[in-house]
Amino acid sequence: MPEPVPNVPITPASDPIVGPIVGIDLGTTNSLVAFCDEKGPRILHGPDESPLLPSVVRYEADPSAVGGLRVTVGQAARDAASAFPLTTISSVKRLMGRSITEAGTMLRTDAAVEGARGTIRLRLPVNGPDQPGTDRSPEEVSADILRVLKARAAVSLGVPVTRAVVTVPAYFDDAQRQATRTAGRLAGLDVVRIVPEPTAAALAYGLSRPKGPSTVAVYDLGGGTFDISILRLTEGAAAGDRSFYQVLSTSGDTSLGGDDFDRALAELFRGELAAKTGSGPDSLDGGAVRGLLDLAERVKRRLSEADVADASMDVGGVAYSRRVTRAEFERLIEPLVERSIRACQRAVADAERALGEARIECVVLVGGSTRVPMVRARVGAFFGVEPYTAVNPDEAVALGAAVQASIVSGRNSSALLLDVIPLSLGVETVGGAVAKLIFRNSTVPTRAKEMFSTSVDGQTSIRLTVYQGEREMAADCRKLGEFHLRGIPPMPAGIPQLEVTFAVDVNGVLGVSATERRSGKRAGLQVVPNHGLSSDEVDAIERASLTHAQGDMTQHRIVDLIANSTLDLKWIGQRLERHASLLDPAYRADLEERLASLAAMVAAAKADWRAVDPNIFHDRKESLDRASIRLQEISITESLKQSSAAES
Repeated sequence: MPEPVPNVPITPASDPIVGPIVGIDLGTTNSLVAFCDEKGPRILHGPDESPLLPSVVRYEADPSAVGGLRVTVGQAARDAASAFPLTTISSVKRLMGRSITEAGTMLRTDAAVEGARGTIRLRLPVNGPDQPGTDRSPEEVSADILRVLKARAAVSLGVPVTRAVVTVPAYFDDAQRQATRTAGRLAGLDVVRIVPEPTAAALAYGLSRPKGPSTVAVYDLGGGTFDISILRLTEGAAAGDRSFYQVLSTSGDTSLGGDDFDRALAELFRGELAAKTGSGPDSLDGGAVRGLLDLAERVKRRLSEADVADASMDVGGVAYSRRVTRAEFERLIEPLVERSIRACQRAVADAERALGEARIECVVLVGGSTRVPMVRARVGAFFGVEPYTAVNPDEAVALGAAVQASIVSGRNSSALLLDVIPLSLGVETVGGAVAKLIFRNSTVPTRAKEMFSTSVDGQTSIRLTVYQGEREMAADCRKLGEFHLRGIPPMPAGIPQLEVTFAVDVNGVLGVSATERRSGKRAGLQVVPNHGLSSDEVDAIERASLTHAQGDMTQHRIVDLIANSTLDLKWIGQRLERHASLLDPAYRADLEERLASLAAMVAAAKADWRAVDPNIFHDRKESLDRASIRLQEISITESLKQSSAAES
């Protein structure tokens, strides 16, 4: 895991007892964490860190690490992905809440195994390709990413961070949202709210837009998912009134994104390389395939700025190179872009009744893939307006999540977010049909009731199966869960009065209950996804984390001390070298001795964190900090003298 880099601590604008609530964009390609206070939202990261944390995780066997597994997250994992193709996981967001069957072609056959209830387990041969591997669920991989974001936020804010608003694609279904919540729990985060990414982007857009009512389309094309949402933004009528952000409709495709642009290019390269070598396209090993995808991504980025891009790569001693034109690239991705436009058509059609005579006045582009010129041109042509690009497409979602976090915390009451559910919800009835209780694009929170009865005489139990989808038959929709209402007195068919209630909370999470009104029998459940970790599995993972809690905390503390001490050594060493002639020999010797002592401690901790006493480490750092105060005063005085001399 990358070493956290300290930032200048600030006082978070939140309750000091419960701590701040941060906003997290858990992305397919990159992830970010942000915080909003009275100064507005900002991305949290160290001075030497990129705001974007690549959503790439590498696992390695390491007996010295807690649990025997070293986890590397971010740019370091991404840079070495082609060297460690079998133990590096990217784009895991696409697998969240999916069964192994649903994931289909998104998985390498050697990378996944089927877990309980059809879940996906990612097989990691950390001890070598021919040795038994370690299995990791998509939720656990996402949790590893969230832990790094959580650590970034804690270092930047100077206080522990345990609560977050996390964004998801608008078209994520209930299973995928629940899986995201599980990932947060595994990372030690209380996910207080789940917000669709386009809605979060609209909040970020609202910070800089001209005031007044408007209708906005948010086109969100990320690395692995696509969403389109139509929103109405309404200013409060008087000072102090809330602004309303009402989602009118949403549509999308959870299997469409910039990764698919990369694959289209990589398949072109792969075919040409196979023709050149006379081997089949499937003959390339995992490292070569990963290298082609990285090459394709670089070419795609270059073609967003230039008309041509050169691609070259050495694969197994075979040199491959060619020039790609923007026109050629656009022909490859045109079917993918058109898929997004068809989703836009559905969203506009669904919002027509609410829109009335109003027109869409602005299109906000979100996601790094919207930088592709063809995407911008096609979106502008469809909506008839020039897309709005003033908000950084990579940061908009995280900034909006931070705004929503400030609203949830009670620190910001200037806006009210009215979101919608993406897919209809209902129960299976006789004959395998689905009776929809809540329809797609209903504003949340929402509740619906419907009366049902039995179809068989003397029936004493009723099975309720909950589905999500737009089709009329259960076989064509997604099953979310089922429960039984038992103990009903035997009655003729049609006599029992079964009241079924669906309630969707502000996070889009569904709860279902049923009551037989004549007998008073009740049953219910909060829907648990079929294709995520079970509560027992989550509990087991949490128990394991508690087992290793002391070691984890000690290792975390030492990692922080290494990062902070490294900066101290750099800054104090530079000042000592610059002003050595102004110091008396005894003081200079004392500082040099303390610097050497702390440097030795840092080196020992990097070699094996378990061999270092964190209390002694902390004392050495604090001792150097106190001793360097006089040096800092001398440095400041000299800087002021130089400034005065320059002015005169």
